[in-house]
Amino acid sequence: MTKHDNLIGADWISFGNYQDNINPSDVSDVIGAYSYGDNESVNAAVEAAKAALPAWRDATPQARHDVLDAVGNTIAARKDEIGRLLSREEGKTLAEGIGETMRAAQVFKFFAGEALRQSGDLQASVRPDIDIEVTREPVGIVGLITPWNFPIAIPAWKIAPALAYGNCVVLKPADLTPGCAHVIAGILNECGCPAGVFNLVMGRGSVVGEALISHPDIAAISFTGSVATGQHIAETCGRLRKKVQLEMGGKNPMVVLDDADLSVAVPACINGTFFSTGQRCTASSRLIVEAGIHDAFVDEMTRAMKALNVGNALDQATQIGPVVDARQLNSNLEYVEIARGEADEVIGGERLELADNGFYQAPALFVGTRNDMRINREEIFGPCGSIIKVADFDEAVAVANDTDFGLSAGICTQSLKHARAFKRKAEAGMVMVNLPTAGVDYHVPFGGRKGSSFGAREQGRYAVEFYTTVKTSYVYAG
Repeated sequence: MTKHDNLIGADWISFGNYQDNINPSDVSDVIGAYSYGDNESVNAAVEAAKAALPAWRDATPQARHDVLDAVGNTIAARKDEIGRLLSREEGKTLAEGIGETMRAAQVFKFFAGEALRQSGDLQASVRPDIDIEVTREPVGIVGLITPWNFPIAIPAWKIAPALAYGNCVVLKPADLTPGCAHVIAGILNECGCPAGVFNLVMGRGSVVGEALISHPDIAAISFTGSVATGQHIAETCGRLRKKVQLEMGGKNPMVVLDDADLSVAVPACINGTFFSTGQRCTASSRLIVEAGIHDAFVDEMTRAMKALNVGNALDQATQIGPVVDARQLNSNLEYVEIARGEADEVIGGERLELADNGFYQAPALFVGTRNDMRINREEIFGPCGSIIKVADFDEAVAVANDTDFGLSAGICTQSLKHARAFKRKAEAGMVMVNLPTAGVDYHVPFGGRKGSSFGAREQGRYAVEFYTTVKTSYVYAG
């Protein structure tokens, strides 16, 4: 079996402990063995980053651009190979795996451009003969902790801005899906990223992640994952005065009004609720439907959901791949049982036994639910959607906002008046009109409100807020 080691400085290093990377479509398919690090691994990675930081911080924008642009080009050229690896280790369909890989390539190329577009402000002083410059500088060494559900896109949108703005990086990818992060590390190395500027330490969050967030020489932590872990990281970073950026859960509403075009609304809801096996923090988990269209919507959603093909992620006919692992599948099935006691009707949701021995689940609709039920308060993170009937637009908005989360929100309507009002009133970081709540562009800010996000936005030009610190300089010419 192929063994994959950690990248620290210029060297690929094994720490002796390997864990198999299993294909959730077929558990007999072992992708490889990946070396897991520990506290000493993190210490070594941080020392390598400290040694590399002065030269990278002072490198020209062109030097940073060239590395990131080359990485983007290389990922794009290898999209089929990397996309297949992604689908094998995470369970996304092959089309989704290749699509996510291309998004990672686009992210690197976007931030290659941002490396050349760094700017500041020249301001007039209220005092005579004094000039003021406001500039941005890298924060230093950044610890990145990424989740299993987007194993190449999320590492890319953290790594690329960190490097573009002159920081050095220690990345801890999810222990379930280390393969794509390992590939990125290799590509950065091949594309001329100086030794120590980027370091990869794979392993458990409780070990490697904890060592990262508590290390005194790491200036900032960017984390995507669960709410509980995010809260712990926020508390630790606050106590240690580290800069922190958190992307956590979602319980995203999709409102369907009486005037919605079902030929638009149903595909948007099917995509947002079930694609990527529902394993997206932006998934449409609460479908809030106005009474007049409710029954027709339920009928069309049920028909479309039952037509979805669940199967091996590498099969071209598959529309919904497996759940990522047994623990997540069991959690999903527990929520289906909870729904049987809460909802008026549960359609689908059962475990599927297919020819390939994987973690398969039929998509589920929970019909006749209320917003105060557990299935509508807690993030399930699987192919499950609840339908909540409401009387009118005002009740739809109130229900949409009645949640601890605030990442993404959507509305399907042909009314410009209601679309405009919903964009203003939705308590979410991102709002979609006649589009799935999941699926965003790589060059604009990503993030939410309330329990979904904390700190500066990710992606686009807004990423500069987290990965740099502002310096104000005064000069008296005499």
